[in-house]
Amino acid sequence: MSKHKPPAARPTSSQRRLLKELTALATAHEPDLRLTGRPRTDADGLVTIPLSVRTDTMPHAPGGLQLKQSEDFLLILPATPMAPPQVRTTHLRFAGTPHVLQGDRLCLYLDPTREWDPAAGITPVINRLWQWLTDAAAGTFDPATALYHPVGGVLHHTPGTPTVVVREPVSHRPATAWLTPRTTDRLDLTNVPTESHSHRTPILPVDTLPLGAGSTLAELLTLAHPDMAPDPTAADTAPPALLTALAASALRNPEGTAQHFVLAVRHPATPAAPPFLLAGRLSPQATDTLRRLARRATPSRLGTMPDDLAHAPLAWCYLSDERPEVTTRRDTLRPIRALQDAHIHIWGCGGIGSWAAEMASRSGAAHLTLSDPGRVTGGLLVRQNYTEEHIGMTKATALASRLRSIRDDIRIDIATPPPNPALLAAADEADLIIDATVSITVGRFLDLLAQRPHRKAVLAQLATDSLTASLGILTLAAPGTPTPLSAIDHTAGGHVLDDPDLEAYHALWDEPVPGDELRPTRGCSTPTFHGSAADLMATTATLVNLVATQMRHPISGTHLCAQPHTGTVPAHRFIPYSC
Repeated sequence: MSKHKPPAARPTSSQRRLLKELTALATAHEPDLRLTGRPRTDADGLVTIPLSVRTDTMPHAPGGLQLKQSEDFLLILPATPMAPPQVRTTHLRFAGTPHVLQGDRLCLYLDPTREWDPAAGITPVINRLWQWLTDAAAGTFDPATALYHPVGGVLHHTPGTPTVVVREPVSHRPATAWLTPRTTDRLDLTNVPTESHSHRTPILPVDTLPLGAGSTLAELLTLAHPDMAPDPTAADTAPPALLTALAASALRNPEGTAQHFVLAVRHPATPAAPPFLLAGRLSPQATDTLRRLARRATPSRLGTMPDDLAHAPLAWCYLSDERPEVTTRRDTLRPIRALQDAHIHIWGCGGIGSWAAEMASRSGAAHLTLSDPGRVTGGLLVRQNYTEEHIGMTKATALASRLRSIRDDIRIDIATPPPNPALLAAADEADLIIDATVSITVGRFLDLLAQRPHRKAVLAQLATDSLTASLGILTLAAPGTPTPLSAIDHTAGGHVLDDPDLEAYHALWDEPVPGDELRPTRGCSTPTFHGSAADLMATTATLVNLVATQMRHPISGTHLCAQPHTGTVPAHRFIPYSC
């Protein structure tokens, strides 16, 4: 044992710099900002300094945070300048206010990686604190977007737990749902069991949890039910709904399995809005203890519970909340939104068709009809979106498999290739038909569809140049215009070939010369195109965006486009078709 005390922790150079700046700032702005004590460095290297901010001049609005004439805070400086300082209160009066974490920590930085500048010093931190107080007093925080507001403002997640995916509506009342393992990293929550091994899971509404949900069963019960004190004299009191529901579900799930649960936390400012969800679980050992107790009677007080159950750690699962009522699609304002809920035929599932189908699937298209009898070979993986698992499958079948792995809810049919007469009605039923076959026969079939009297579908042909796959062409026939696509293409070709400014696009109408096309394997293999996955994906994305743009305002005509790395000018040109 040493008689020497360990040396006291000392502020780092960055902390000393911030303290010096803070002292100067307080001197310059007293009495609005005062340092009310000396800085203290703890064993973890954090420097804490108490300060006071004058707040009596801040306008207060109804519903805003009630402030005293001045408010006291603790400013905590991390040992490294790479992390932003924190501001804590010395009380819980602010608990439940938007952007207050676990009752006493102010959320000044929604995303510190983008908002914290280590070189900017202490002044921006104090400015943020001042602005936070001003906004809170004025009631300008949006409770619907306040970060994790109903549950203490912090993410509940235990490393190593699977993600719980929620896509179905969740009741505002106590309910039973089922969790089904999708992978080792994913559990799906549904209102009915989907597999024989789906586990019963209670969904329990609870009031706001401004201090969070805790890390043990005892903490959760105390935070959710403050009256559930460890009072042995009240052992006959009815157990809270949370404990009752946990016990009931545990008894119905197999012995030796963990018991999950979902908390539906109401938002205090918008109680009628969909609740915030937390997903947690008890370990198999703790659940078995609960099962044994529940066979006799569910404990009604913490004091009547065995310690190993009361203090059993809770694991919090990351929750992917994908309910439509709480989720905003990231592509809502983009052109591709026009394909959402659409029925789209894609004929040809190669370099363009395979990527176009994937983009349509991710855009929210409701129904895809695919057609391509060709087979996936290993060489195609250089350019198309297939995988090793698809080699040997027909392209349409392989692509359908890939798209179903992207979305559970999409309908995908596989059609016999055009010019099958069964596809004549496609133009009357679908919203969009994309021909990516580069087939003269299919082009003639589309000409027939263009002239159907009740045609609903927009008709589009997508193609690239054979040499680089970095030039794109989209020929489009709008509904109500019986002009064949071949006529639109012929007219555009004449325009382009007569325009020297569009010389780079002449190749789209020229017949391939020897060497332009590629014979990928020895022998008498079918000529195909050059180009990489990057070329084809980028060109297809441009063409699909152009199709989507015209879905809302269809005009027959031809789009030309080129990728930036070609240096082609103009990079885009639209040639409208006029009779």
